[in-house]
Amino acid sequence: MALFSRKSSTAVIDAPAASTPDSQLLDDISGAYALDPTHSRIGFSARHAMVTKVRGQFDQFEGTAVIDTAVPANSKVDVTIKAASVTTGQEQRDGHLKTADFFDVEKHENLTFTSTDVARDGAEWSITGDLTINDVTRPVTIVFEETGSAKDPYGNVRVGFEGSTTINRSDWGLSFNAALETGGVLVSEKVALEFDISAIAA
Repeated sequence: MALFSRKSSTAVIDAPAASTPDSQLLDDISGAYALDPTHSRIGFSARHAMVTKVRGQFDQFEGTAVIDTAVPANSKVDVTIKAASVTTGQEQRDGHLKTADFFDVEKHENLTFTSTDVARDGAEWSITGDLTINDVTRPVTIVFEETGSAKDPYGNVRVGFEGSTTINRSDWGLSFNAALETGGVLVSEKVALEFDISAIAA
């Protein structure tokens, strides 16, 4: 993950609480950034057996962003996710997700997202882009909310965003399912994608 090697990703749990002006919101967050995977989450949730939600995430990803607050359309986001890093906390289920029924990690190493349009309304950013899974590319729009900006104790300028969207997994060929005796299916077609992002100024 060389993309992130230039910036510290050391956990700050033991650092003293910041109370200096550097910890306040930045006046302008415009600039180039790299995602900090150690303080970010790219996750998902889907309903199982029509009863409850199963949640998971990808543990390995990298990405870059260019933020232009004055002309949001000039902003840009690129993210690459390692398909084999998918985890739901259950080994057998994780193994199934890596097969050809879902992500087919032997043939398709990465999931990617490349933005094609960015719009802003105050602290809300709407990012439209091409999401590629299993070599199928379709447009999605993700709405993000700014969660903060600061200079951390290690001198890194950080910005934070939370976002989500819902997709139909069969649109990307993730069509495995099984019928339930009582009606319905084992895995919902709709999947919620969830993003908690911390990015460091490049």
